[in-house]
Amino acid sequence: MATMNDVARLAGVSASTVSYALTGVRPVSEATRERVRVAMDQLGYRPNALARGLASNRTRILALLFPAIERGLGGTALEFVTAAAETAREHGCHLVLWPTGDDEVGETHELVHQGLVDGLVVMEVKLDDPRVDLLRSTATPFTLIGRTARPDGLPYCDIDFELTVRGALDHLSGLGHEHIALLSHSEASLAAGYGPTVRVQKAFEQQTSERGLPALVRHCDESADAGRAVAADLFRTHPEVTALVTMNDDATFGAVAEIVEGGRDVPGEVSVLSVVSSPRVGALSHPRLTTMAAPGAELGRLGVESVITRVEQGDSPVVRELIPCRLDAQATTGPAPGTHAHTPPGTP
Repeated sequence: MATMNDVARLAGVSASTVSYALTGVRPVSEATRERVRVAMDQLGYRPNALARGLASNRTRILALLFPAIERGLGGTALEFVTAAAETAREHGCHLVLWPTGDDEVGETHELVHQGLVDGLVVMEVKLDDPRVDLLRSTATPFTLIGRTARPDGLPYCDIDFELTVRGALDHLSGLGHEHIALLSHSEASLAAGYGPTVRVQKAFEQQTSERGLPALVRHCDESADAGRAVAADLFRTHPEVTALVTMNDDATFGAVAEIVEGGRDVPGEVSVLSVVSSPRVGALSHPRLTTMAAPGAELGRLGVESVITRVEQGDSPVVRELIPCRLDAQATTGPAPGTHAHTPPGTP
């Protein structure tokens, strides 16, 4: 197996020059760098990433910190992760998914102090998140996909939940719906202060109040069976509901199935709109689900680019960006029963 010394001899340079060409620790002319590259190709030499990291104090490895919570890594979250991984690769970095268990702080502390990664992207952020408190006390660069309750001074990119909920209610109100319920994540996620659960519920309650509509909220565990059970109870106790806003991909499928099997037509009698979801997830539903599509690709890219900039430039400008979900109107939303509402723009 070829070594760095073999590459150096073939390229006619010192082993340290080969190292500099690989790590960028010291400047190397383009001509020399090309000779090194040609020698590596001829010998089939592949540099060891960890060895390069030891030489440069950089590993080119980023960690995506993701709590192994009840939701798991669903289809919508996977879009965030995929975009983050692709962006890291484009910048010559590796992205590793680092799930944590119950001891989130201890595991985050261990990751940081092992020195295995250059920076972290933190997902599933809570309003009061001890991982963030820990990271602020270290020198490890990080960026949040999400926000704490007090995000001043923190680098973050997140969904604009207020605009997202407003877009969902505008769509349904425009179709004549006046009895709209929210099916959200679990009570446990609300109690834990999970940002999307808290912010969507707050926005829903505020904006239905502004419109003079009742605010009906149901929480649901992350499964299709749980969605069936909650939907059955909701329509038994509130048969006047004609539209359901959901933020829980797995439960949404069960809720739609329960509505249809319970004898109600979708969207003729009940419209369903899933927020912080995606058209790919919507395509799994029958009828095809109307969604407020999460900006997973944009947020994944922004999160990784932000942390790479902080790794390379230190005290760089802090990214703070909110992006709303966009409406992807499909087959599960339509005019409220008994109305002659005009179909809103963008609705098939």
